[in-house]
Amino acid sequence: MTHGSPTPKHFPFREEVELRGHIIDSLLLPKVLDEISTLGGEYESHDVQIGHHRHDPSYVRLLVSAPTPECLDKILSTIGQHGAMPVAMQNCRLEPADIAGAFPEGFYATTNEPTEIRVGSEWITVQRQEMDCGIKVDGKTKQAQCIPMCEVQQGDQIVVGRAGVRVHPIANDLTRPQGFRFMNSEVSSEKPKQVIVREIAEQMRQASRGKGKILVVGGPAIVHTGSREHLSWLIRKGYVHVLFAGNALATHDIEQSFFGTSLGISMDHGGSAEEGHEHHLRTINRIRRVGSIQNAVDQKLLQNGIMYECIQHQIPFVLAGSIRDDGPLPDVISDTLEAQSKMRELVQDVTFCLMIATTLHSIAVGNLLPARVKVVCVDINPATVTKLTDRGTRQTIGLVTDVEPFLRVLVQELGGP
Repeated sequence: MTHGSPTPKHFPFREEVELRGHIIDSLLLPKVLDEISTLGGEYESHDVQIGHHRHDPSYVRLLVSAPTPECLDKILSTIGQHGAMPVAMQNCRLEPADIAGAFPEGFYATTNEPTEIRVGSEWITVQRQEMDCGIKVDGKTKQAQCIPMCEVQQGDQIVVGRAGVRVHPIANDLTRPQGFRFMNSEVSSEKPKQVIVREIAEQMRQASRGKGKILVVGGPAIVHTGSREHLSWLIRKGYVHVLFAGNALATHDIEQSFFGTSLGISMDHGGSAEEGHEHHLRTINRIRRVGSIQNAVDQKLLQNGIMYECIQHQIPFVLAGSIRDDGPLPDVISDTLEAQSKMRELVQDVTFCLMIATTLHSIAVGNLLPARVKVVCVDINPATVTKLTDRGTRQTIGLVTDVEPFLRVLVQELGGP
């Protein structure tokens, strides 16, 4: 099979590549062929083996050619992100970082897909997979891991170029029952159906039994919409293992404990409370006076709510600050890079992530998650999910709905009130 004119043999710069796996039903093969054509190259198939059954993998070997070496390099780099790897075996090229806090020029920029590099004629798995990083290699231990730019130290051995790097795109789960085929779409604009929530609940049940770890990324709308008790129940029952949020969620959660309001609005009758606009400041001040949320719980100053349950059940949390924060609470990490580093540590063994009503925190966490982590993003604004997928977190499934109905149905599905 050839594509276009001239045929590949008329282009002087060529390389054979191969793709394996579920490359037909996942549309990886047509995507690769389209990329080759769009970038000015040609392709010719040398070997095609199509799986006979639904679960059988397929194999394709292509001769890719281009008019210039720069064009060929661009094509190979692009299709490599979709799993098309050169047939010729090469070791990866390493260069020492010449300065701290920066990669060598031409460094390999990672994706969130599982990646391997070839060192000493062996393929080794890259650990701590994350998009928009480089790859640091320890020559003594033959270990490799993703490293953010800001953590590079002078002398670190960094992978440069694409040679000796192969990516394994995450395929669709072909074993999943048809009842959850919803999860192949990006955004649902309807309220969550029972079957959808049931599948999310099952993921959470498995994690609570020790078969995974659940991360919840939450925004203050959880409190504003009256959903605080739903999330508190999930924490009490072992369905939350890590919580990421900002100053706002924690502040308004504790404000409700102290004053019965959120942003000064009564959570009982929905009207404004007298001097309610001061409640969040008085809340922050009260916690700052005792030194931490932990101290507030120990001194029985704080006796209910989301943050209370995190302290009581020893759930690690990261409250990442922003430039607009009031106070902030003493537990808030105001240094962005420090917060990012703490979050990076806590996501390593996460298997399921539930993002609820927070655009900035959802996108930030999405950038840290490997593609194997299943992500559900619940937000009244569909743009949140669109932004997540546009920035590379393509495993995200979006539910466009208000927070409270979703959490209420989820809690009920898990056996709660």
